[in-house]
Amino acid sequence: MASTKVKAIVLSGINIKEKDKLISLFTLEKGKIVVSMKGVRGEKAKLKAAKEIFTFGEYCIEEGKTNVITAVDIIDNFYDLSKDIDKYYEACAVIDIANKIATNESNPTLFIEIIKAIKTLCYENVRKYYVFDKFMLSILKNMGYGFLSDKCSSCGRELEHKFFNFDIGEIVCARCQNSLCEKLSDATYSAMKLLDNVGYEKLSTVRLGGMGEVQAYHVLTKDFLFRTGQNFINF
Repeated sequence: MASTKVKAIVLSGINIKEKDKLISLFTLEKGKIVVSMKGVRGEKAKLKAAKEIFTFGEYCIEEGKTNVITAVDIIDNFYDLSKDIDKYYEACAVIDIANKIATNESNPTLFIEIIKAIKTLCYENVRKYYVFDKFMLSILKNMGYGFLSDKCSSCGRELEHKFFNFDIGEIVCARCQNSLCEKLSDATYSAMKLLDNVGYEKLSTVRLGGMGEVQAYHVLTKDFLFRTGQNFINF
């Protein structure tokens, strides 16, 4: 049997048999794959730490009818997420989205975005929603649904008042808005513009006003549902 090594993060897992586990990995090289970890739920299992959600490392896979993990070099398990319930669930939402949109094709942009988001949540003092909002803006843009324009996507007028049109996934003006639109506050639009442009490493220095990040969270969550037909873990 051939063996290969991939850089990956654990997205989810299912217990099977007495001590085995099937885990879903999102890998840099192969996209999303499902692999088996034999005996990994035993108390003395050598690789038991590598089966947990958020675990990031280099996984050695023996390829066959069932792909089996034979060795793991853990880079980070992001353990500190378990010490803050808000950060933990925000990170769970990031992982859940990745699990839903990842395919079996390599997507380095998505992979790097996931690692940066989880790392920032774990180690930086960033306010709630900031990381998730930035992650969602990046993911939607990567899927072809970027929408942060200063002009109405329907008529091209300058945007004095802004409405998010969930039918088309774009921002429109007051004249073009309809029943599938939600008005965006100035604070929300400013928050999304700023978060879209700032790097993850600088999010801890950002201070938004007017609770714009909260409406941004709800708008981005609803837009994701419209674009993909899928919900994810809310926090």
